[in-house]
Amino acid sequence: MARYMERLAIYDMDKTVTRRATWTRFLIAAAARHAPWRLVLLPVAGLAALGHPLKLIDRAGLKRVTQRLMLGRRVTARDMARLVAAFGEATDRDDVLVAARARIAADRAAGYRLVLATASYRYYAEVIAARLGFDAVIATEVRRDDAGDVLSGVAGDNCYGPAKLAMIEAWMAREGIARDQAQIRFYSDHVSDAPALRWADEAFAVNAHPPLAALAAREGWAILDWR
Repeated sequence: MARYMERLAIYDMDKTVTRRATWTRFLIAAAARHAPWRLVLLPVAGLAALGHPLKLIDRAGLKRVTQRLMLGRRVTARDMARLVAAFGEATDRDDVLVAARARIAADRAAGYRLVLATASYRYYAEVIAARLGFDAVIATEVRRDDAGDVLSGVAGDNCYGPAKLAMIEAWMAREGIARDQAQIRFYSDHVSDAPALRWADEAFAVNAHPPLAALAAREGWAILDWR
C-alpha cells in the first residue's frame, strides 16, 4: 500500500508574502510604543546596518545590535506580546501582498500544509503567520532569560541560507515527515534561499531580485510577480 504523501507549501516571508522587509519596520514601530526616546538612536542602528555589506558584522550580530539599540537589553514577555500583536495587525492590514494571500488560500484549498520559513524572529513572525492561516513557523529564535523575557541576540542559527534548509529538514524530522514521502513547494524572493529552492519539488521565484531572477531562468524555476 502506498504511504500518504504529505503536501507542503513553504513560504519565505519578507518581500515574498510582505511588501517590504519587516525587521526595521518592527523595531521602529515597537520602539515608538515601548520607548519612544530610543527613536533618536535610529541613525546609529542605520550605521550598524552599513557594516553588514562591508562584512564588518554578520546578520545575527546585526539583529543583536539593532534590537539592543531600539528596544533595550531586555523586554518582558508581556510587553513583547503587546508589541508583536500590534505589529502583526498592522502588517496584516497594510503590508501583505494581495496575490500572496490568494496563493496561500489556493495552496490551502489544494490540501497543502502551509509553512512559513523566515530569517525573521519567531516572536513576531508567528503572529503574522497565525493571522494568515499558516500551520507552522520555522524562524530565527531569540535569546530569553529564565523568566521568558526577550533579550537581544540570536539563539541557535539564524534561519537564513543553508541554515534555513537545515532547519526545515529538522522540523520535518520532528514532525515525522520523510522527504521521499512529501511533495514540497517553496516560494522566495531572494537568492539566499537557493538551497531550499533546489531541494523543493516545485520552486517559485517570487518578486525576485536580479540575482534570483537570473538563477531561476537558468534553473527553469517558475517566476512570479506578486507586487
